[in-house]
Amino acid sequence: MIIINVIGISLIFLIIWWFWLYKPNTTVVTDKELLIVVKDGVYTPSVIEVQAGSPLTLKFNRKDASPCTETVLIPVLEISASLKLNDITSVPVPALAVGKYEFHCQMQMYRGVINVV
Repeated sequence: MIIINVIGISLIFLIIWWFWLYKPNTTVVTDKELLIVVKDGVYTPSVIEVQAGSPLTLKFNRKDASPCTETVLIPVLEISASLKLNDITSVPVPALAVGKYEFHCQMQMYRGVINVV
């Protein structure tokens, strides 16, 4: 009985860490394009930092066959792109003003953010 309780409490802590405490590393974009791998439930990298006023091309390499990963959305910019499985899809992003721009799959399970500084 104690083992079941320990496992249950461990799973609760893992869920709390994964959804609320985990902070992915920020990737600073110095070029005009960035490769993002879509795999295992995450965008890698998922936190991107770019300079204001610089256009950017996000290149998504979809390696996850989940139907959720078929589309990437950047709602504030009204961008929607279909991602081909095991292929690279280029998504042009215009020059942006300072701020945070979220991108995600259609179910918002895969999530990322473009931080413009």
